[in-house]
Amino acid sequence: MAMELNSKTFQAEIIDFKGAALVDFWAPWCGPCRMMTPILESLSTKMAGKVKITKLNVDESPDIAAKFNVSTIPTLIFFKDGKAVHTSIGVVPEAELENQIKANLL
Repeated sequence: MAMELNSKTFQAEIIDFKGAALVDFWAPWCGPCRMMTPILESLSTKMAGKVKITKLNVDESPDIAAKFNVSTIPTLIFFKDGKAVHTSIGVVPEAELENQIKANLL
């Protein structure tokens, strides 16, 4: 299951994390964001122990969204050892997202 992040947990869970992480910037009212939920849940199970898959509600943590210039949701940002290394915007099919994770994080 994708871990929920907020402004208080983002630093420890993503920036200070040594390893691979994916952050889904989303909002509950966003239809395309809701389409990504089952894809992210599936990949969080498939990639357990390799990639930390997380979600950040932009309405609850607008400061973090602004810090990473997120203006469109869903936006997926890939982090390696706390550094943003890749960004994907919009709905991404599961197979394509899995390939992006492998190419950018593993």
